[in-house]
Amino acid sequence: MTNSKNSSNNSSKRNELYAIAETSGQQFWFEVNRYYDIDRLNAKEKEKITLEKVLLLKDKNSITIGKPYIENAKIELEVVSHKRDKKILVYKMRPKKKTRRKMGHRQELTRVMVKSISTGKSAPKSSSKKETVQKESKPKSEKSTN
Repeated sequence: MTNSKNSSNNSSKRNELYAIAETSGQQFWFEVNRYYDIDRLNAKEKEKITLEKVLLLKDKNSITIGKPYIENAKIELEVVSHKRDKKILVYKMRPKKKTRRKMGHRQELTRVMVKSISTGKSAPKSSSKKETVQKESKPKSEKSTN
């Protein structure tokens, strides 16, 4: 009985900080010092990538949910390698016809390691308020009837 309590305490300590972010058209549950396979990214190995589309962030004592994203939240990733997924066989057949087609597909993946999850409360980039531009309104010319 005591072992199960200890293991549940260890798992809760391990999950103190996590984030759910959107990348490659999917949502991933990211934890620090874990690696994930996501769709191929245009990045070289050992290159740093920043994800800013963070949907949910949990730290030690609070949970923050974005609407739809959390402002100033970032996830720092490092590209570990590029690889290919297992082959998937696609078999198409039309019944009562002699039409058969067998194809294969291997998805291109990028393996990334999560380096840090932050809620950086940095200064806003540049306050780019849209200036209201007033157009000069010319009076419409009235049609003269001759």
